Amino acid sequence: MFTYTVGSGATAVTIQAWEAGDGLICYLSGGGYPHIGAAALATAHPSVAGGGRRSATASVITLPTHKDDELARPAALRLAAALGRPVVVVAGVHIGPPGHYTATPEEIQAAVANARAAVEALISRIAADRA
Repeated sequence: MFTYTVGSGATAVTIQAWEAGDGLICYLSGGGYPHIGAAALATAHPSVAGGGRRSATASVITLPTHKDDELARPAALRLAAALGRPVVVVAGVHIGPPGHYTATPEEIQAAVANARAAVEALISRIAADRA
C-alpha cells in the first residue's frame, strides 16, 4: 500500500493506493471530514490522436450534494492514462467540520492542487518501482 499526504491543515489531501490484480484502487481523503463522496472507474485506451499515446475514459458515481467527483474523475483519468491500467478512485474531501460548508474558494483551490500533487506523487512512485 502507498500512502502520501500533500499540504497541511484543512486543505491537506491524502492518497492511499492498493494494487488489485492488474488494477489500482485509490482513496483521496482530507479536510475535517474524510468520507465517501464519489467514485470514478477509469480505463486506459490508445489515444484517438495517435502517436502511441494513451488516453482514458471514466464512469463516475457521486452522492447527492457532494462535489467529490471533481477530484475523483480527473484523478482516475490521469492515473489510468499514465499507468495503462484500470483505476478506481474514491474521493471524500470536506474542508471544515461535518455539516458545515464554509470553505473559501482559496481553500478549495488549495485542496484540488494538493489532490493533483498527490496523484502525481503516486504516478512517480509506481514508475520508480517499475524501473
